[in-house]
Amino acid sequence: MTTETKDTKKKAAPKAKKVTTSGTPGVYAHVLREPRITEKATASAEKNGYVFNVDPRTTKSEVIKAVREVYGVEPMRITMTTIVPKTKTNRGRVGVRSGGKKATVWLKKGDTIEIV
Repeated sequence: MTTETKDTKKKAAPKAKKVTTSGTPGVYAHVLREPRITEKATASAEKNGYVFNVDPRTTKSEVIKAVREVYGVEPMRITMTTIVPKTKTNRGRVGVRSGGKKATVWLKKGDTIEIV
């Protein structure tokens, strides 16, 4: 009577490598549409707050990744605000001024974003 030992342990399948998008240029560049240039935005820039128009479907995490990728700085805090569409009348005709979304990015002291 011979006893055969069977290797009952199953070999683990090789794990798939994680692909990160941080090395791919321009992945989040479309998130920040343009800087929002207003009196209020200029006043907040003096306190390290920068305001951008963003896509209405954009989330805070996407804005964080976009600021890291495009400007190379680490945001300290981000606030998002929805801009409501407004009706306007011109020469008796009613039109709609489109809404959107804006993101205010707050940076640490010493960090700056160059807006041209």
